[in-house]
This record gives sequence, C-alpha cells and structure tokens, in this order.
Amino acid sequence: MIRNLLFDLGGVLMDLDRSRCVRAFDAMGMADADSFFGLYKQTGPFMSLEEGSIDPVTFRRQLRELLPGGGAGVSDLAIDEALFKFLIGIPPHRLEALREARLRGYKIYMLSNTNPIMWHGFIADEFPRSGGHPMDWYFDGTVTSFEAGVCKPDAKIFGYACSKLCIKPEETLFFDDSAANCAAAAALGFATAVVSPGTDVVTLLPED
Repeated sequence: MIRNLLFDLGGVLMDLDRSRCVRAFDAMGMADADSFFGLYKQTGPFMSLEEGSIDPVTFRRQLRELLPGGGAGVSDLAIDEALFKFLIGIPPHRLEALREARLRGYKIYMLSNTNPIMWHGFIADEFPRSGGHPMDWYFDGTVTSFEAGVCKPDAKIFGYACSKLCIKPEETLFFDDSAANCAAAAALGFATAVVSPGTDVVTLLPED
C-alpha cells in the first residue's frame, strides 16, 4: 500500500532550462561551460558542491579558477545568479496538487540532487513566490544530495532518505525525471514513476 509520495525537485516539480545556465557561464568566459552541466548530473566543482564535498566558499573559489584572469571582478552574487539560471520556477498547480495529496492522507517528501546555493536561495524563495507558503509547508520531510553527501542514483542516498524520513520503500512512490534514478530506486523496492519530458507529474499522481 502506497502511503508516501517522494518527489524529485528539478524536472518534476520545478521547471528547468539548462541552456540558460550554460549561456550565463559562457558569458563569464568559462571555457566549454556546456561540459559541466548534465540534465541529471553535473561535473567538476558543480558536482562537488552538489554532493556536499565542498562548501559554497570553496566552490566559488574553484569556479573562478576556470574563468579568465582567475575570475577577478566576478562577484559571489554573479556566480550565484548564473547558477540560478538553471531554474525557471514551479507552476502553482503542482504545489496545489501536493496540498491535495496530503489532504487525501499521503505523506509528501522530496529527494533532490541540488546544492546549498540553489537550495537556500532561489529554491527557498520559489515556494512562497509560487504557492504562498514556505517549502516546509508542502512537505513532511526533505533530503538533499549535499546534506546526504551523495547523489542519485547511488543507493546510499535512498538509504539515507529512508532513515531520515522514516519511510519504507515498499510504501513509497518515487517520482523522478531520470530513468536511471527510478531504476536505482526500484531495485531497492520503491514504486517508481518516470516523469518523461513533456509530462506533468500531476497526471501521474495516484487517484485513490
């Protein structure tokens, strides 16, 4: 019996535009910025930040090393805002669907590969901007890759989520836009739903 709904954030609840982020770092002079950003996984300092192995201060220092002249004159704010270009926003009807699912008795959770700059910046601001309530109002618990110290699809992050959120895989339906992430979750006993491009997660929610 499904009691818990576990959602990825980017590409599921929040719309993304990878190309905007790439263009922002291109404009800073980063060579081959496109190679650092995947739809589901990053590389270089972006990946290190996402998996929690470096903090934002170290990330910004390492990123400046990739810019012409060592990034002299590039502010922390400019770096953060370039990162935020990856994120578009959350359509309000998705947040309303979360609220309705809770009213129907489901526990609502989030499991996201993300980084602390986005999490404490754009993402934290987007929930009240889009739905009128802070993030915690919509969820019974959240897990991020940077706090867990590991990214999806590694099985360790799912184990961390089960422990922190006190959930059982067999009672949990996991929504993610990555087939690899869903396959990893399914191997551990989760029910899964791949949110394919062009599909709104709202259409995949259980109806009972």
